Amino acid sequence: MAQFDHIRSAAGTRAVEIDEGLRAHMNKVYGTMSIGMLITFAAAWAISNLAVTSDPATAAAQLNANTYLTSLGVALFASPLKWVLMFAPLAFIFGFSAGINRLSASAAQLVFYIFAAVMGVSISWIFLVFTGQSIIQVFLITSIAFAGLSLVGYTTKKDLSGMGTFLIMGLIGLIAASILNIFIASSALAFAVSAIGVLIFAGLTAYDTQQIKNTYLQMAHAGDQEWLGKAAIMGALSLYLDFINMFMMLLQLLGNRE
Repeated sequence: MAQFDHIRSAAGTRAVEIDEGLRAHMNKVYGTMSIGMLITFAAAWAISNLAVTSDPATAAAQLNANTYLTSLGVALFASPLKWVLMFAPLAFIFGFSAGINRLSASAAQLVFYIFAAVMGVSISWIFLVFTGQSIIQVFLITSIAFAGLSLVGYTTKKDLSGMGTFLIMGLIGLIAASILNIFIASSALAFAVSAIGVLIFAGLTAYDTQQIKNTYLQMAHAGDQEWLGKAAIMGALSLYLDFINMFMMLLQLLGNRE
């Protein structure tokens, strides 16, 4: 009986350790993601301010009645470089995902922050197109929706893995439609992409949160802190992409244009 109590006590202690480890792991995921978001929006805001001017004497091109593009603005938004900036984050993601096993956890974290800065430069155009107030409002809406969806993914007892395949297939279709619309510039297709995109990334937020949690629970017994550190970075990347894309889709639907 004493031996049974000892085994039960040890099992209970181990369960508590796993729960504490999971909380620390999720805190690292959300913390890393939050820093990435801060870097992205700081970079986007800084670049947008360097790209425009109200002084026609120092301008390289006119944007609207009272706003002009600087030489940097013309290079970023009105030259072939804009295509590089548009697709740079996608190329970065593929390269990062393929090479993370060769990186240390600290190096992976640094690469993630560099990627967040690149993403900020890539989306800096939103400060030229949408009003600052609408950007803030949509950001708050996205934050509330993201928090609720991530909480659902973390707490639900339902296995969400079955919806993962459909969400990934939908994401591939969404990317294809977005690329197509670059060339045909259809407002109806743009609206459909944004509306469907919000639903897809809402589902992915809950799905990815559950996957991050389950991955930790499956690997916690191994005690490989280096692997868990890199898993936290990849988890942060997944949720970061869910947030950014949901924000961009909602901004297209709800944002007020300059």
